[in-house]
Amino acid sequence: MKTVRELCKEIKGSYNIEGNASSVICGISADSRKIEKGYLFVCIAGFHVDGASFAGQAVEKGAVAVLTTKHLDLPQQITQITVADIHAALEDMVPFFYGYPGKAMRMIGVTGTNGKTTTSHIIAHILRAAGYHVGVIGTIHALIDDEELEIHNTTPDVVELQELLALMQKKGMDYVVMEVSSHALTLNRVAGIEYDTAVFTNLTQDHLDFHKSFENYVAAKARLFSGLTAEDPVKENKTAVINIDDPHAAEIMKATRCKVLTYGVEKKAELYGTDLHVGLKSSSFRIAGPFGKLALHMRITGLFNVYNTLAAVGAAYAEGIATDVIDKAIQTFHSVPGRFEPVEGGQDFAVVVDYAHTPDSLEKALTTARAMKPNRLIAVFGCGGDRDRTKRPVMGRIGAEFADIPIVTSDNPRSEDPEFIVSEVEAGVKAGLKEGQHYEVIVDRRAAITRAVEMASDGDLVLIAGKGHETYQILKDGTVHFDDREVALEAVRQVQIKGR
Repeated sequence: MKTVRELCKEIKGSYNIEGNASSVICGISADSRKIEKGYLFVCIAGFHVDGASFAGQAVEKGAVAVLTTKHLDLPQQITQITVADIHAALEDMVPFFYGYPGKAMRMIGVTGTNGKTTTSHIIAHILRAAGYHVGVIGTIHALIDDEELEIHNTTPDVVELQELLALMQKKGMDYVVMEVSSHALTLNRVAGIEYDTAVFTNLTQDHLDFHKSFENYVAAKARLFSGLTAEDPVKENKTAVINIDDPHAAEIMKATRCKVLTYGVEKKAELYGTDLHVGLKSSSFRIAGPFGKLALHMRITGLFNVYNTLAAVGAAYAEGIATDVIDKAIQTFHSVPGRFEPVEGGQDFAVVVDYAHTPDSLEKALTTARAMKPNRLIAVFGCGGDRDRTKRPVMGRIGAEFADIPIVTSDNPRSEDPEFIVSEVEAGVKAGLKEGQHYEVIVDRRAAITRAVEMASDGDLVLIAGKGHETYQILKDGTVHFDDREVALEAVRQVQIKGR
């Protein structure tokens, strides 16, 4: 707990306190529904609502102070802290309030367009095999050892993130492995965290609706690496683990002054993958590194997972994990939910669900599926609404180029018209079609998945891309339950019932 005066002393900009500066704050939240007695309520102005309109409700629930940009009509006993920039004030106050948990634990940040989730989970798996207690924060969930917590953003906002890190510290975590999104880096949601090892997976087109240009996107990712060499570090041994095969590796390396450990399979790297064997359900390769040579056998497949594993090995090595521990851990790692995850119902063809929702990740998923040598590759995919429109025809063309039968459908349309989104994807499909190639457009995602499964025969592979682990679909009028894996399995069972 901290007093209002103690919290305000951390604010780098100007502020004004109206009321009792000695009021003790025992919690901070920008959500009036989460306010408890003794809390500081943060009045954040969002896209649709102004948090100040909920200040009265927060006071009724026990808030003793509010952080605001303007004086509010509240009971006299409520302390009001007025600042010009609420987000900047939170970045200063919140890590201090929670005791800087991101400086107390070893922090590993993983950033890049694709591969963050799998790489993070492999790193955590290796660290746990080495005997450490490990927290994970990412797209799918947060983990405190084996305890799973729901999460709503790849990197939560600064208040939620610091609260979560404090909980992890309280529960004895030695390490936290985090997916760090470009949004979080740009918006500085990671304020107050001192990273020790940062991993760069790759960069391809994504989130241009937010960043406006690819140059801004690259610059956002680079912030994680420049932060490794920030002034007055509390911890030692900083390492940047970078995919040297990515065209933007040099730009990322320029951003940091700490030790750099490169990995790759095309260019000579400090962790160099050779003798790759990618099979239907497993893969293997050798790493030539500063520790000598290491032969790895994995229960996951695909070239992209070779890269993910190389990145994870690099992070583990940077943290001083022995190679024999790394070797044994890799052998026991299974796939992450929604990342090239098989759907098995006893069918004589393969069904795989993958989170691929960018041009690069869709191409990689389809290339991986193609490497399994199916008779036909049937791909179900689409694009989300209220997101970068420029990638829609690009993904359509990739679907036509790499799949035998592309089926375009709806993803998370959000506020947009699903048929309009699909039409933009379809334009790319038409541009990429080969002579005589068949494609279909089925806007209803359930119907599209069902159609793909019904169409499949012995030796085919159905790839359902876009949503992966997600168990919902975001529509204009609300969010509904929708799990690609459940829908696909039900379609498989219906096919079997029909006796085909």
